[in-house]
Amino acid sequence: MECRVSWTGNSGTRSGMGFVAETGTGHVLVMDGAPDADKPEQGGLNLAPRPMETMLAGAGGCTAYDVVHILKRGRQQVEGCSVQITSERAEKDPKVFTKIHLHFTVKGKNLSEATVKRAIALSHDTYCSATVMLAKTAEITTSFEVVAA
Repeated sequence: MECRVSWTGNSGTRSGMGFVAETGTGHVLVMDGAPDADKPEQGGLNLAPRPMETMLAGAGGCTAYDVVHILKRGRQQVEGCSVQITSERAEKDPKVFTKIHLHFTVKGKNLSEATVKRAIALSHDTYCSATVMLAKTAEITTSFEVVAA
């Protein structure tokens, strides 16, 4: 797996902190930094997600993918899956994630809570590379709700 990340450069009178990532599969992802009120020439333009937000989104996508895949493989009638992610970061650099909570909402027909709970646990404990990696610095917790379709 590979990815190339390039700075988008100056934007008018501001240096900007935007970056474009092109993945090995040819997809593009744009990231930007937060504006800096004290040093506007050093901050981002708030035109895209922050790199750390992108990490959370990737972790959410990774684990949601697993959950849907596990449920489908088990012949469950899953029709929707979303993950609400909240996090906390360390106050000092490097500001790693220290806590991450993943709340799953899984929609389907005749889904049992036990089956959904098992799918989330399998993702969390075995399959999701992103959350397993983030768990090296962060306490990761999960919760879920099942919604009938």
